[in-house]
Order: sequence, then structure tokens, then C-alpha cells
Amino acid sequence: MLARLLAAPSPLHTSRGIDLDFPLLAGCLALLGLGLVMITSASSEVAAALSGNPLYHMIRHLIYLVIGFAAGFITLLVPMALWQRFSGTLLLLAFVLLILVLLPGIGREVNGAKRWIGFGLFNLQPSELAKLFTVMFIAGYLVRRQEEVREKLTGFIKPMLVLGPIAVLLLAEPDFGATVVLVGSCIAMLFLGGINLLRFIPLVAGVLALGGLVMTSQAYRMKRLTNFLDPWAEQFGDGYQLSQALIAFGRGEWFGVGLGNSIQKQFYLPEAHTDFVFAVLAEELGMLGALITVGLFVFVSVRALYIGLWAEKAKQFFAAYVAYGLSFLWIGQVLINIGVNVGLLPTKGLTLPFLSYGGSSLVICCVSLALLLRIEWERRTQLGSDQVDFTESDFFEGHGTEEARHAR
Repeated sequence: MLARLLAAPSPLHTSRGIDLDFPLLAGCLALLGLGLVMITSASSEVAAALSGNPLYHMIRHLIYLVIGFAAGFITLLVPMALWQRFSGTLLLLAFVLLILVLLPGIGREVNGAKRWIGFGLFNLQPSELAKLFTVMFIAGYLVRRQEEVREKLTGFIKPMLVLGPIAVLLLAEPDFGATVVLVGSCIAMLFLGGINLLRFIPLVAGVLALGGLVMTSQAYRMKRLTNFLDPWAEQFGDGYQLSQALIAFGRGEWFGVGLGNSIQKQFYLPEAHTDFVFAVLAEELGMLGALITVGLFVFVSVRALYIGLWAEKAKQFFAAYVAYGLSFLWIGQVLINIGVNVGLLPTKGLTLPFLSYGGSSLVICCVSLALLLRIEWERRTQLGSDQVDFTESDFFEGHGTEEARHAR
């Protein structure tokens, strides 16, 4: 199968050589490079104390990067038509993994949350796969049921019957942040898919009401909801993490204290290299560095949205909805993570795309980037559109003709 993928039409081997959307690729590579530098800096003290090697987390992050690049390379070879065909199977796989992670002896518990399945030296976070595969399924549904989505009430009730169980499984871990990002992204996809506004407003209102109910149903969530409003009231209690993050922002001022010179990473700020890496970045690189980082996130997110728009104009609707969904996932995670770091939102364990330490998140970010690059290439070459059909016959050994390379 891999040999056929390597030989089939792809942006990695064209008449012009490697044919990728270099603005998006450059923006994401810049974020990945910045993430590697900041993780090395933010984790050095903790890594030295826990493992005796200050570069321990950096080495593991590099391994995750290699895995992510390999997964992205393979993803670039797979046509969007195959993702569409197997979107239902992938969603079923996501369901199975979300159930397995909750089973005793399989799911790995860290800080009271069962979000990982251990595989020796590596841990798989099913919620990351679930977000990606759910976006693909919803994109396929919007293509298959386009008229029903726009004209009938059942058009948006059916995807809710899929999102509901996934949200319940995510909340059971518990992973409220991933639930909010996934549900929000899928609702945005449904809106772009043409849901009638009169039906869309009650849907959003219902989701917000359920979100409020979930947030107030657990005591620890209520504490987070109230403490972020005034973290200094319990500076050494429940507001400790946020107050230390705010100190990091204050120390950074405009131009920062210098790379590697953070004080907060020295056991003051918990999870400095994961959920709160942006606070360390602001301390070391200052407001200027933080704004440049935000600018990079804005650029890649808007570029991803434009890729979806271009694909939709080319009548490649599945690819368009996938691009929209992936961009919304990025935007949601960036807004929540940075919002938590600066104290605008309650503390929530959600990684910053491309920047935070975390194997599953980093690999899925690389796969998402590869999907967007593939979508942009297929749009320019008209593969997968209404006018040009791209099927399995393009993978046969005899596909090497000029006609096959252009997908007929």
C-alpha cells in the first residue's frame, strides 16, 4: 500500500518538484521551531531535577517531532477521497479508543485524569485522534446530507447524536477543554454547511446551557471558575498556578528577561513546558515575543481558513469542510490556552498547538498541517473536484502516464 502511495500523484513529486503551500508550511515550521526552543528552556530545571538530564524533555520532544514529520509525510501521500471513504471507520476507531482509555488497567491516570493509553515509552491521547476523526466524519456527513442539513430539522439532529456520546466520553476522562474545542468546531462546520439560522440559534443556546451545567456540576470546576477571577485571593492555594503565570508575564515586560533566564520555570510555575509554556515565553521574550507568536498563530489559522474557502470554490466540499474544521480546532485551542495563561479563562489543561510539549498533540498537529497542504495542492491541481474524479485506479502500477499523473 505504501509503495502505491509513494508512486501515486502527490505534492511531494510533481513536474515542479515538491509542490506545497510554502506560506502555511513556513508559518507552522516557525511555530514548531519556537516550540522546541521554549520547551528546552522551560523544562530544563524540572528535567535536571527529575531525571538528571536537563535536556530530557527536549530529546523526547525531538522524537515526537520525528514521528510527527513521518506521519505528516505519509498523510501528504493519501488523497482526500480515501479519508472521506473511511471517515466512518475512523470515527468508530475514535469511539473504541475513548472507551478503552476509561477501562481500568488500560487508561493511564495523571493528576486525576484518565486521558492516555500507555505504549511503553510513549502515551497515546485518544482525545487528539477523536478531534481529528470527528472533523472528518462531520465533513463527510455535510457532503452526503447537504440538502438534508439545509432543509430539514434532522439535518443537524443526526450529527448531534454522534457528538453527544463523544462529548460524554471526553467528559468522563475528564477533558472539558477538548470537549469545548471539538463541539465548538463541529458546530461551526455545521453552520458553514448551511444550517438554517433559525435552527442554529437554539442549537448554540442548548450547547451553551449544557456547557454551563457541566461546569457547575463539579466542585473543582466551580473553584476554577471562581478562582481565575481573583487568583490573588488564594495565591498559594487554588489560584497558585494562574498567579505564577501572571507574575511571569509581569517580569517579561516589553522585551523579556532573555532566553533561558526565566525564574518562574524554576519550580514556581507548574506545567511550565506544557499548558503554560506561553507564560514562560512571555517572561523570556517579553510582550514583543508574545505578540509575534500570536501573530504566527493568526497567520496559519487564517491561511487554513482560506485553504478551505479555495477548496469550496473549486467544489471540493469534503476537503473544504475538513480545512474549516482543522482551522477551528487550532483557533479554539489557541484562544483557550492563551486565555488561560493570561487569566481571561478558568485554568484548563489544553495544549498550545505546535508549541506545547506533548506527543499526541504534536503528532496530530503535524498530520493536520499535512492534510491542509494536501487539500491546497488538490485544489490547485483539481484532484477530487466535481469535474475531475480521483479513484483507486490512480494507485495502480500503470498510473505513471501523463494522464494518470493529472488524475485524468
